[in-house]
Amino acid sequence: MKKNWQIKDSLKDFDFQKYPNINPIILQILFNRGINSEEEINDFLDDLGEVHDPFLFREMNEAVDLVVEHIKKGSKITVYGDYDADGVTSSAVLFNVLNLFQASVDVYIPHRVYEGYGLNEDAVKSLNESGTKLMITVDGGIRGKKEVQIAKDLGMDVIITDHHIPPELESDYPDCIIINPLTKKETYPFKYLAGVGVAFKLASALISKSKLEDQDKEKLIEQQLDLVAIGTIADCVKLRAENRSLTKRGLKELDKAKKLGIKELAKVSGFKEENKYDSWNIGFQIAPRLNAVGRLDHAETAFKLLIEKDEKEVKKLVSELNGRNSQRQEYTAELFDHVEGTLDDQKNNSILIGICPSSRESENNWNEGVIGLVAGRLSSKYYRPALVLTETEDGFKGSGRSIPEFNLIEAIEKCSSSLGKYGGHPMACGFSLQKENLEKFINEITEISNKQIDIKTFRHKITIDQELNLEDLDLDLISELEKLKPFGQENEKPSFVSKNLTVLDFVTMGAENQDLKLRIKSKDSKVLSALAFSQAEKWQDVKIGDTVDMVYSAEINNFNGRSEVQLKIIDIKESVSN
Repeated sequence: MKKNWQIKDSLKDFDFQKYPNINPIILQILFNRGINSEEEINDFLDDLGEVHDPFLFREMNEAVDLVVEHIKKGSKITVYGDYDADGVTSSAVLFNVLNLFQASVDVYIPHRVYEGYGLNEDAVKSLNESGTKLMITVDGGIRGKKEVQIAKDLGMDVIITDHHIPPELESDYPDCIIINPLTKKETYPFKYLAGVGVAFKLASALISKSKLEDQDKEKLIEQQLDLVAIGTIADCVKLRAENRSLTKRGLKELDKAKKLGIKELAKVSGFKEENKYDSWNIGFQIAPRLNAVGRLDHAETAFKLLIEKDEKEVKKLVSELNGRNSQRQEYTAELFDHVEGTLDDQKNNSILIGICPSSRESENNWNEGVIGLVAGRLSSKYYRPALVLTETEDGFKGSGRSIPEFNLIEAIEKCSSSLGKYGGHPMACGFSLQKENLEKFINEITEISNKQIDIKTFRHKITIDQELNLEDLDLDLISELEKLKPFGQENEKPSFVSKNLTVLDFVTMGAENQDLKLRIKSKDSKVLSALAFSQAEKWQDVKIGDTVDMVYSAEINNFNGRSEVQLKIIDIKESVSN
């Protein structure tokens, strides 16, 4: 698919002298992200940024009082977690703090395949039989009205901490204390916390209400921020405002490398100790390994790693996670090829829907834990929403990924009459349905997507922050760009375009010559290197001597004691005019 380049409008008639200490290119990027008042600009460029008082949640005082009551009674408290990186970090944060206050605390993480997402009746009954008196959910539970009522009928108290979109009707909310920034009457000022962010708010509130000295409270709160950073980045929530503040603080905590499990996991993923953590390390090295074990087996291993203090046990757990991650990559590639091969008659559709057989019925290693990853690859390759479903004993389980132009969870909500459990975000969802409802669901979701996406005119957009000359790119500018980190949702890494560049050299690299390195020259004769990983085949027609326009991000390459500007290629087109 040809991509539509959209360069953001440049700042015209703007008084740059109002900000004499800020590079105009940086100002353009900030304005592109809707950061345009003096207060917003100063807040964004502040070293750490603002973190809100947890007691701004309407029911936080009530939640803290209930937890303290059960701690004093010696009641068993169970944290009901989730199996992804956001869920296990949420579980670890709350476990750490409750354990600190000598609570009788346990953690329960459901099995992705056999129990699925969210609360389930059998688990609730089992927790009751094990003596649980207070159940606290993290990263889930907002759609668990039935299960919460079962827990209450059995004599348990329940606190829901969640960040997922609640039911449309308040009457469908669980009847218990709810800490979720998205509920209709919630007044908490920031609405986009990850699950770990919400769990951290409860943990922070508990610490704040304790009798510890203020400096000890602050230290304990800071010690949980590394987990908050990992869960927030892994869950791909908006990395703006409070999420960005929490993540920046968490990355600083990660640089201290205090938790053995995280330190060892980073090491086997290729992270070098002399470097500083950023969102890329978390998103592409650490989070996939935490997620992998929950996709293929049970996420309890990932949770144990985050709280384990014995070095020998940590190495054993990391080895297991690393091995599972390799399996996850293999299974995802196999299943992607299989599902893509079934979509020949769908590639011009507004939504892609792939159905794969159950791993229980197939000779292949199809694992339903990776269907979300396959949906993500389909969505990325064809730039449209994608759903992948797999057969189960009871019907189908599905996972979806989307594009910014299509609110997936809103569409899924409109199909609720065909579904069992469902939940998610605008960009991702999970759901289940009975076999007899499959055709109805496919027709409904296809009709909804067809109304919003005209595939005949729809094109993948690449949004570009600014057109630059290569001469604008120097080490000082790249250092200024570094201050905009951490990058993520709604604070994407800045992208630029330069035109009429001459290709001086074209080299493929990597074990299979899959990577590409170009040397390019501007009209004013500035020469830079540009890299593209796993993209050599895509631009194989580029030749030495060609004149091209290039979209890229820029970074500093440190090699053999030298620092130089290096470009990361996003897209290339033949120049229209030389």
